Amino acid sequence: MVKVVYFTYRGLFADNPRAIYEGLLARDDLALTHTWLCTAKTQPTFPAGVATVLYGTPEARAVLGEADVVVANDCMSMLWEKKPGAFYCQTWHGTPLKKIHHDAPVRPGWLDNPDKDVARWDLLLSQNEVSTDRLRHAFRFTGPVRETGYPRNDVMSRPDAGAVRERVRKELGIPDGTTAVLYAPTWRDDLVFDHVRDQDFEVPIDLGAFAERLGDDHVLLTRLHSMVAGRIAIPPGAPVVDVSDRAESAELYLAADMLVTDYSSAMFDFAVTGKPMVFFTYDLEHYRDDVRGFYFDLAEVAPGPLVFTSEDVIEAIAGSDAAAAHLTDQHRADRYAEFQRTFCRLEDGHATDRVLDLLFPPGDPAGRSTMERG
Repeated sequence: MVKVVYFTYRGLFADNPRAIYEGLLARDDLALTHTWLCTAKTQPTFPAGVATVLYGTPEARAVLGEADVVVANDCMSMLWEKKPGAFYCQTWHGTPLKKIHHDAPVRPGWLDNPDKDVARWDLLLSQNEVSTDRLRHAFRFTGPVRETGYPRNDVMSRPDAGAVRERVRKELGIPDGTTAVLYAPTWRDDLVFDHVRDQDFEVPIDLGAFAERLGDDHVLLTRLHSMVAGRIAIPPGAPVVDVSDRAESAELYLAADMLVTDYSSAMFDFAVTGKPMVFFTYDLEHYRDDVRGFYFDLAEVAPGPLVFTSEDVIEAIAGSDAAAAHLTDQHRADRYAEFQRTFCRLEDGHATDRVLDLLFPPGDPAGRSTMERG
C-alpha cells in the first residue's frame, strides 16, 4: 500500500494537490492511502472520510516521515525527515510575474526552513515553459522540472464548466444578468511586515462610486491573497462579496465575468477563460522598484489595460461590454491571444493526467514513479 500525503497552503483542501488527489481516486487500479495536512480552522472544511492530520504537529511529522509520496503546492516550513525512497512532488501555485523566493528581497532567516523543504523535493512542476527557468533559479532547485500545466485549472476546460459557473454563482447569490467583477490583488510585503499584522485590508476601489456608476447589476467579488485573507473591511451595504475563503480559485474564474487584478498570478489562470481583464496598478513603480521586482514588463504583455486610479477602474468595468474592446479591437485581441499562447498552452483540461502519469505510470502495479524513487 502506497502512502500519499498532501499539503496545500493554509491547510486547505484545494488547488493542485486536490486535483491530483481526486485524479488518483478515479484511478481505482492503484493501492493507495491518502492523508491531508490541515489546520484546526480548515479541518472542518474537509469532506467526510478524508483523513487529516494537523500541520506542524508530531503526528504530521510522523505521517510525512512514513509517506511514499508527498504532494504539496508550497514550501513546508515545519521540520520533518523524508524516508529513503520517498518521492516529493512540488506543484507550486502560480506563474510568477513578481520575483519570488531567492530572487526577491527577503528578510534574514526568512527562507531557512523553506530551503530545507526545497532540498527534499524530487520533482517541481511548471505551469508553462516561461516559468521553468525562473522557478528553478528562484528556488535554487537542481532536480527535474516538468512542464505540465496546472491540474487545478482543468475544471475550466471541462464540458461541465458551464454547470460549475451556474452552481458557484447561485452559491454566492449572484442573480442572472448581474456582472460579477472578481477583484484579486496580490499582497504587499511592506504592508504585511512593516505595519500592524491584524490591520484590516481596505479595498482601493471606491465602493460608493462603484455602486453609483455601475448600479445594481454589478457586484464586486473580492479575493485576497492568503497572506491577508480574513482581514478585509467591507462597509455595510456595499455591493461586495468577500470570496477569499472559497477554496478553489478556478471555480471563481468561471463564475466571474471579468477580472481586476494587479501583479497576481491570477492573471495567468484567468486567461484560460478568455474573459476581460483590467490591471489596477496604482502602485506600479513602488511595487516593481522598491517592494518585489518583476521578471518581465507587465505593460508590454498584459492582455488588458493598466489603470492607475479607482475612477479609471470603474470606467474600464463600465465599458467592458462594448469594450471587451480588448477582445474586439484587433490589436488587443492579438495581444490576448499571444498571452494565452505564452502562458496557457498547457491549460487544456489534461494537466492532471500528465502529472498522474509522472507519479504513477499507467500499468505499473507497484505504483512507482517514472523518477524511480529510491
